[in-house]
Amino acid sequence: QVQLVESGGGLVQAGGSLRLTCAASGRTFSSYAVGWFRQAPGKEREFVAAISRSGGSTYYADSVKGRCTISRDNAKNTVYLQMNSLKPEDTAVYYCAADFSRTVRTTTEAYDYWGQGTQVTVSS
Repeated sequence: QVQLVESGGGLVQAGGSLRLTCAASGRTFSSYAVGWFRQAPGKEREFVAAISRSGGSTYYADSVKGRCTISRDNAKNTVYLQMNSLKPEDTAVYYCAADFSRTVRTTTEAYDYWGQGTQVTVSS
């Protein structure tokens, strides 16, 4: 199994930037595809971005494409989500999740392990 801890959330003004970090335990992190999801109050959890085991393939939701970049450093067992040009509608709890799969998927059901989440609040 793998344990995940998110960090880097906070309060930022519209147009600002944040970098979220997902830190994983163990030496097997490179065996997992990793996704970022978010959940706003009263809303369903939605896909944000995902990255393959090697980092060679990335995927983004249409709502964040062009504003967010997902990356990973397997030597540090860490995945990042760089978010720029933030909007109030980006306000949510952000979760990272790991999927022991050779294919990258965008549904919550596909992921095996989840972090506790980190709050992102974008003010106007």
